Amino acid sequence: MIRDRFSALGRALRHRNYRLFFAGQLISLIGTWMQIVAQSWLVYRLTGSAELLGLVGFASQGPVFLLAQVGGAVADHHDRRRILIATQAVAMALAAVLAALTLSGQVQVWHIFVLAAALGTVNAFDVPTRQAFVVEMVGREDLQNAIALNSSMFNVARLLGPAAAGIAVAAVGEGWCFAFNAFSFLAVIAGLLAMRLPEAAARPAGAPILERMRQGFAYAARTRPIRMLLLLVALMSVVGMPYTVLMPIFANRILGGGPERLGALMSAAGLGALAGALALAARRGLAGLGTAIMRAALGFGAALIAFAMSRSFPLSLVLLLVVGFCQMTQMAAANTLVQSMLPDAYRGRVMAVYAMMFLGMAPFGALLAGLAAGAFGAPATVAAGGSLCILGGLTFARVLPAFRAEARMLVRQNGAATR
Repeated sequence: MIRDRFSALGRALRHRNYRLFFAGQLISLIGTWMQIVAQSWLVYRLTGSAELLGLVGFASQGPVFLLAQVGGAVADHHDRRRILIATQAVAMALAAVLAALTLSGQVQVWHIFVLAAALGTVNAFDVPTRQAFVVEMVGREDLQNAIALNSSMFNVARLLGPAAAGIAVAAVGEGWCFAFNAFSFLAVIAGLLAMRLPEAAARPAGAPILERMRQGFAYAARTRPIRMLLLLVALMSVVGMPYTVLMPIFANRILGGGPERLGALMSAAGLGALAGALALAARRGLAGLGTAIMRAALGFGAALIAFAMSRSFPLSLVLLLVVGFCQMTQMAAANTLVQSMLPDAYRGRVMAVYAMMFLGMAPFGALLAGLAAGAFGAPATVAAGGSLCILGGLTFARVLPAFRAEARMLVRQNGAATR
């Protein structure tokens, strides 16, 4: 049984194209996490402001909310690999500009805002395209495993990147983290270029782009299981995820540390999330994922409340392990269920709605959290968010029985296994 679960972990890696994608993305995501941590520390060092930490978070993810549906419509009607190559190249250029400004000592807060907003615009096209591209690399049979492995890859990077950033910021400054991130994009671009994919079938022009966007929204809204999952993801993104934006305050003012301690806290959450992603990757079939999502939402909220109350650095590390595990279990399981219920014709557009709920709603939460932390303090803000996450989990538990039958029907219609 244990051997079967272990062998199931890497099913998607049987596909050469996915192996190239996995290796390139892992290197690139380490650089991305280094930049996230270094950028938050740079803003905090320059301003000391909780409100500005929230505003930078808003600038970096707000464009995803506004433009993800455009990105999803583009992904459903154009070559997804070419879109990804273009988005990665632009993201590399933006990281290089930030590195040059920081290393030259000329960086100002407005530079960070502008570059963060530009990267958010790139992500509005990159995220739904990347989500929709997975099925082209592995097919439906290994889709669940590939989504879980993507989450594992993301969280290996989330574990290594912040720890490396904490050491690098303390030793040589934030600029070198941005420079490493710029170079790391070469790995994912090389992987995309090396893939062997069948010639993409010409997609019909179809309706105008605004009508295609409306169709994606309408499909997600009228399909009850997908709608329920997206609403829960949105709630967690708005009230739960902003704890990461406030992490410099916890590391410095509450737990009495510097960038090294910030890196350790972020890495603890990443380690917990990695464990959650690996647990999901070892699963076969979709049975029980709804219950796992409900339990993870409740555990996430409870662990956030406990973290907000902690004044012990070791205890905070342990609690962030739980936070990361529950957060990733919920988000990756929801992603798996949504993708398993989708017909291919709507995949890019509905995954764009998922990106809006997961990433696009987060900047509103970051903005609110920054303002609330300035008025009431970071611990009270995070504890309030955890309480709302528990309320969301309880609401999801009430509707779960009605959710299951329709979800199974949609999964069968679209060719994924329920067991």
